[in-house]
Amino acid sequence: MNNISPKVQNQLAMLQQVQQQLQTILQQKAQFEMAVREAKRAQEEIADSPEDAVMYMSVGTVMMQKKKDVVNTKLAEKVETLELRIRSLEKQEKMLQGKFEQLQAQIKAAIEGKGAPTAA
Repeated sequence: MNNISPKVQNQLAMLQQVQQQLQTILQQKAQFEMAVREAKRAQEEIADSPEDAVMYMSVGTVMMQKKKDVVNTKLAEKVETLELRIRSLEKQEKMLQGKFEQLQAQIKAAIEGKGAPTAA
């Protein structure tokens, strides 16, 4: 590691940082995807229940009785919001993936270039 130039060391540090950001985004995306699946499953259950069925909805730390159409609307809004966040995270993921690959190529070229004699 001592014979690696400061520029390459900086690029390696940036590569690690980008990799950590990518991992964080992937974790968030997975959480949002799971929340979408849960909300859609709840929508399916609601669709199968009668119109006058008693339903409860979590509002903060309190459960409140709500009408079926209100619960369904809130779930639809939640799914829409989560899917928007997922799309946003996918854009960030693509951008970071491109940056990661670019840094990887630069580091590889710098390391391979070190093996060749340089003209002074």
